[in-house]
Amino acid sequence: MGQDPTVSRLLAAIGLKKMKRGEGGIIMRSMTLVIQMMVTIMIMMLVADGADKNNIFSPCSDARIQRSDGFTFGLAFSSKESFTFNNTQLSPCDQRLALQSKQSQLALFRPKVDQISLLTVNSSSFDPAAFGGHMVAFAGHKYAARSNPVLVSDSSNTITSFTLVLEFQKGTLQNMFWNNFGCDACQGESLVCLENKYCAVPNSKCRNRGGSVDCSLSIQVAFSGTDKNLRALNSWYEVKNLRQYSLYGVFSNLRDSITSPFDKLF
Repeated sequence: MGQDPTVSRLLAAIGLKKMKRGEGGIIMRSMTLVIQMMVTIMIMMLVADGADKNNIFSPCSDARIQRSDGFTFGLAFSSKESFTFNNTQLSPCDQRLALQSKQSQLALFRPKVDQISLLTVNSSSFDPAAFGGHMVAFAGHKYAARSNPVLVSDSSNTITSFTLVLEFQKGTLQNMFWNNFGCDACQGESLVCLENKYCAVPNSKCRNRGGSVDCSLSIQVAFSGTDKNLRALNSWYEVKNLRQYSLYGVFSNLRDSITSPFDKLF
Protein backbone atom coordinates (compact mmCIF):
# COMPACT_ATOMS: atom_id res chain seq x y z
CA MET A 1 0.00 0.00 0.00
CA GLY A 2 1.38 3.44 -0.91
CA GLN A 3 1.94 6.25 1.52
CA ASP A 4 -1.10 8.48 2.13
CA PRO A 5 -0.65 11.77 0.19
CA THR A 6 -1.46 13.84 3.28
CA VAL A 7 1.33 12.16 5.22
CA SER A 8 3.70 12.70 2.28
CA ARG A 9 2.94 16.41 2.22
CA LEU A 10 3.36 16.71 5.99
CA LEU A 11 6.71 14.94 5.85
CA ALA A 12 7.82 17.14 2.96
CA ALA A 13 6.75 20.27 4.81
CA ILE A 14 9.10 19.55 7.71
CA GLY A 15 11.93 18.27 5.54
CA LEU A 16 11.59 14.56 6.23
CA LYS A 17 12.75 12.23 3.52
CA LYS A 18 10.66 9.26 2.47
CA MET A 19 12.09 6.11 4.00
CA LYS A 20 12.66 2.81 2.30
CA ARG A 21 11.66 -0.42 3.98
CA GLY A 22 14.37 -1.57 6.36
CA GLU A 23 15.84 1.84 7.09
CA GLY A 24 16.10 2.49 10.78
CA GLY A 25 14.92 6.06 11.23
CA ILE A 26 13.74 9.33 9.79
CA ILE A 27 16.12 12.22 9.18
CA MET A 28 14.97 15.81 9.25
CA ARG A 29 16.83 17.72 6.52
CA SER A 30 15.60 21.30 6.82
CA MET A 31 15.97 21.39 10.61
CA THR A 32 18.12 18.93 12.48
CA LEU A 33 15.62 18.53 15.29
CA VAL A 34 15.04 14.84 15.92
CA ILE A 35 11.33 14.00 16.14
CA GLN A 36 10.71 11.21 18.61
CA MET A 37 6.94 11.66 18.69
CA MET A 38 5.60 9.89 15.63
CA VAL A 39 2.20 9.60 17.29
CA THR A 40 1.87 13.27 16.31
CA ILE A 41 1.60 12.46 12.61
CA MET A 42 -0.93 9.72 13.29
CA ILE A 43 -3.10 12.14 15.24
CA MET A 44 -2.89 14.67 12.42
CA MET A 45 -4.30 12.06 10.07
CA LEU A 46 -7.47 11.91 12.15
CA VAL A 47 -8.44 15.41 11.00
CA ALA A 48 -7.46 15.19 7.33
CA ASP A 49 -10.43 14.96 4.98
CA GLY A 50 -11.84 16.31 1.74
CA ALA A 51 -13.09 19.53 3.35
CA ASP A 52 -9.51 20.68 3.95
CA LYS A 53 -8.68 23.27 1.26
CA ASN A 54 -5.54 24.59 2.95
CA ASN A 55 -2.51 23.36 0.99
CA ILE A 56 0.04 24.94 3.35
CA PHE A 57 1.62 22.14 5.39
CA SER A 58 4.73 23.87 6.73
CA PRO A 59 4.42 25.54 10.15
CA CYS A 60 6.86 28.20 8.95
CA SER A 61 4.68 29.39 6.05
CA ASP A 62 1.68 31.72 6.06
CA ALA A 63 -1.82 30.40 5.44
CA ARG A 64 -5.28 31.96 5.16
CA ILE A 65 -7.82 29.53 6.46
CA GLN A 66 -11.53 28.93 6.49
CA ARG A 67 -13.66 26.76 8.71
CA SER A 68 -13.11 23.01 8.16
CA ASP A 69 -9.57 23.54 6.83
CA GLY A 70 -6.65 21.86 8.49
CA PHE A 71 -4.09 24.22 10.03
CA THR A 72 -0.49 23.19 10.69
CA PHE A 73 1.38 24.54 13.70
CA GLY A 74 4.42 23.43 15.64
CA LEU A 75 5.46 22.91 19.22
CA ALA A 76 9.11 23.45 20.08
CA PHE A 77 10.54 22.04 23.31
CA SER A 78 13.65 23.59 24.80
CA SER A 79 14.83 25.75 27.69
CA LYS A 80 13.04 29.05 28.26
CA GLU A 81 16.16 31.01 27.34
CA SER A 82 16.48 29.20 24.00
CA PHE A 83 13.49 31.08 22.60
CA THR A 84 15.03 34.55 22.95
CA PHE A 85 17.64 36.39 20.89
CA ASN A 86 19.10 39.65 22.22
CA ASN A 87 16.40 39.63 24.92
CA THR A 88 13.61 39.37 22.33
CA GLN A 89 11.42 36.31 21.94
CA LEU A 90 11.42 35.00 18.36
CA SER A 91 9.50 32.33 16.51
CA PRO A 92 11.19 28.91 16.46
CA CYS A 93 11.14 29.31 12.66
CA ASP A 94 13.69 32.12 13.01
CA GLN A 95 17.15 30.72 12.33
CA ARG A 96 18.74 33.22 14.70
CA LEU A 97 17.55 31.06 17.58
CA ALA A 98 19.68 28.16 16.28
CA LEU A 99 17.45 25.67 18.06
CA GLN A 100 19.07 22.79 16.22
CA SER A 101 22.22 23.36 18.28
CA LYS A 102 20.36 23.44 21.61
CA GLN A 103 18.95 19.90 21.77
CA SER A 104 15.48 21.20 20.99
CA GLN A 105 12.63 18.93 19.95
CA LEU A 106 9.80 19.60 17.51
CA ALA A 107 6.28 18.25 17.09
CA LEU A 108 3.81 19.16 14.35
CA PHE A 109 0.02 19.06 14.47
CA ARG A 110 -2.77 19.79 12.00
CA PRO A 111 -6.12 20.19 13.78
CA LYS A 112 -9.29 21.10 11.93
CA VAL A 113 -10.16 24.80 12.14
CA ASP A 114 -12.85 25.65 14.70
CA GLN A 115 -13.16 22.17 16.10
CA ILE A 116 -12.09 21.45 19.66
CA SER A 117 -9.16 19.05 19.35
CA LEU A 118 -7.17 17.09 21.90
CA LEU A 119 -3.57 16.59 20.77
CA THR A 120 -1.23 14.27 22.64
CA VAL A 121 2.47 13.50 22.89
CA ASN A 122 3.23 10.06 24.30
CA SER A 123 5.38 10.24 27.43
CA SER A 124 6.83 6.79 26.81
CA SER A 125 8.82 8.20 23.88
CA PHE A 126 9.53 11.74 25.08
CA ASP A 127 10.54 13.43 28.33
CA PRO A 128 10.20 17.26 28.10
CA ALA A 129 12.44 17.78 31.14
CA ALA A 130 15.36 16.28 29.21
CA PHE A 131 15.07 19.05 26.61
CA GLY A 132 14.71 22.17 28.71
CA GLY A 133 11.22 21.61 30.08
CA HIS A 134 9.47 24.46 28.23
CA MET A 135 7.37 24.60 25.08
CA VAL A 136 6.37 27.26 22.57
CA ALA A 137 3.60 27.00 19.98
CA PHE A 138 4.34 28.68 16.65
CA ALA A 139 3.14 29.14 13.07
CA GLY A 140 3.65 31.50 10.16
CA HIS A 141 6.47 33.43 8.48
CA LYS A 142 5.61 37.03 7.58
CA TYR A 143 2.78 36.86 10.09
CA ALA A 144 4.83 34.81 12.52
CA ALA A 145 2.90 34.05 15.68
CA ARG A 146 4.23 32.28 18.75
CA SER A 147 3.05 31.67 22.27
CA ASN A 148 4.94 32.55 25.39
CA PRO A 149 7.19 29.76 26.68
CA VAL A 150 5.31 27.63 29.19
CA LEU A 151 6.74 25.17 31.69
CA VAL A 152 5.91 21.54 30.94
CA SER A 153 8.28 19.61 33.19
CA ASP A 154 11.13 20.15 35.62
CA SER A 155 13.06 17.95 38.01
CA SER A 156 10.06 17.60 40.33
CA ASN A 157 6.77 17.74 38.42
CA THR A 158 5.17 17.35 35.00
CA ILE A 159 2.20 19.40 33.81
CA THR A 160 0.12 17.15 31.60
CA SER A 161 -2.79 19.30 30.38
CA PHE A 162 -2.82 22.62 28.51
CA THR A 163 -5.28 24.71 26.53
CA LEU A 164 -3.95 26.51 23.44
CA VAL A 165 -6.01 29.22 21.71
CA LEU A 166 -5.31 30.18 18.08
CA GLU A 167 -6.64 33.65 17.27
CA PHE A 168 -7.29 34.57 13.62
CA GLN A 169 -8.32 37.75 11.82
CA LYS A 170 -9.78 37.34 8.33
CA GLY A 171 -8.23 33.88 8.18
CA THR A 172 -4.68 34.95 9.12
CA LEU A 173 -3.18 33.82 12.42
CA GLN A 174 -2.60 36.77 14.75
CA ASN A 175 -1.86 35.26 18.13
CA MET A 176 -1.35 32.02 20.02
CA PHE A 177 -1.78 31.93 23.77
CA TRP A 178 -2.01 29.43 26.60
CA ASN A 179 -5.01 29.56 28.87
CA ASN A 180 -5.47 27.88 32.21
CA PHE A 181 -8.50 27.39 34.40
CA GLY A 182 -6.77 27.18 37.74
CA CYS A 183 -6.50 24.13 39.93
CA ASP A 184 -10.16 23.11 40.15
CA ALA A 185 -9.33 19.83 38.43
CA CYS A 186 -6.46 18.93 40.77
CA GLN A 187 -8.25 16.11 42.54
CA GLY A 188 -6.66 13.03 44.00
CA GLU A 189 -3.29 12.38 45.58
CA SER A 190 -1.56 12.06 42.20
CA LEU A 191 -2.02 15.76 41.34
CA VAL A 192 -0.51 18.90 42.83
CA CYS A 193 -1.26 22.56 42.08
CA LEU A 194 1.57 24.73 40.76
CA GLU A 195 1.46 28.54 40.87
CA ASN A 196 -2.30 28.34 41.53
CA LYS A 197 -2.68 27.72 37.79
CA TYR A 198 -1.55 24.25 36.72
CA CYS A 199 -2.33 20.70 37.73
CA ALA A 200 0.88 18.68 37.77
CA VAL A 201 1.96 15.13 38.53
CA PRO A 202 5.04 14.46 40.69
CA ASN A 203 7.62 12.87 38.42
CA SER A 204 8.01 9.90 40.76
CA LYS A 205 4.41 8.94 40.01
CA CYS A 206 4.75 9.09 36.21
CA ARG A 207 4.64 5.78 34.37
CA ASN A 208 7.84 6.52 32.46
CA ARG A 209 9.62 6.97 35.81
CA GLY A 210 8.31 3.80 37.41
CA GLY A 211 4.99 5.14 38.69
CA SER A 212 1.41 4.36 37.68
CA VAL A 213 0.21 7.68 36.18
CA ASP A 214 0.19 8.34 32.43
CA CYS A 215 2.06 11.65 32.12
CA SER A 216 1.52 12.05 28.38
CA LEU A 217 1.18 15.67 27.34
CA SER A 218 -2.38 16.65 26.33
CA ILE A 219 -3.17 19.93 24.57
CA GLN A 220 -6.71 21.12 24.00
CA VAL A 221 -6.74 23.37 20.91
CA ALA A 222 -9.46 25.91 20.20
CA PHE A 223 -9.96 28.77 17.74
CA SER A 224 -11.22 32.35 17.98
CA GLY A 225 -11.65 35.34 15.65
CA THR A 226 -12.76 35.10 12.01
CA ASP A 227 -11.85 33.00 8.99
CA LYS A 228 -11.07 34.37 5.51
CA ASN A 229 -14.80 34.48 4.76
CA LEU A 230 -15.37 36.54 7.93
CA ARG A 231 -17.20 33.69 9.60
CA ALA A 232 -16.78 33.61 13.36
CA LEU A 233 -14.59 30.93 14.95
CA ASN A 234 -16.38 29.89 18.11
CA SER A 235 -14.66 26.83 19.55
CA TRP A 236 -12.75 28.89 22.13
CA TYR A 237 -16.00 30.10 23.65
CA GLU A 238 -17.21 26.52 23.83
CA VAL A 239 -14.05 25.56 25.73
CA LYS A 240 -14.53 28.41 28.19
CA ASN A 241 -18.07 27.28 28.85
CA LEU A 242 -17.07 23.66 29.37
CA ARG A 243 -14.12 24.54 31.59
CA GLN A 244 -10.85 22.66 31.33
CA TYR A 245 -11.60 19.92 33.85
CA SER A 246 -14.89 19.01 32.17
CA LEU A 247 -13.39 18.96 28.69
CA TYR A 248 -10.44 16.92 29.84
CA GLY A 249 -12.79 14.37 31.34
CA VAL A 250 -14.58 14.03 28.02
CA PHE A 251 -11.32 13.48 26.14
CA SER A 252 -9.34 11.42 28.66
CA ASN A 253 -10.49 8.05 27.38
CA LEU A 254 -9.82 9.15 23.80
CA ARG A 255 -6.28 10.13 24.75
CA ASP A 256 -5.65 6.75 26.32
CA SER A 257 -7.05 4.93 23.29
CA ILE A 258 -4.68 6.87 21.01
CA THR A 259 -1.49 6.62 23.04
CA SER A 260 -1.78 3.19 24.67
CA PRO A 261 -1.34 1.11 21.48
CA PHE A 262 1.98 2.85 20.84
CA ASP A 263 3.49 2.45 24.32
CA LYS A 264 5.54 -0.57 23.23
CA LEU A 265 6.69 0.87 19.92
CA PHE A 266 9.32 3.23 21.33
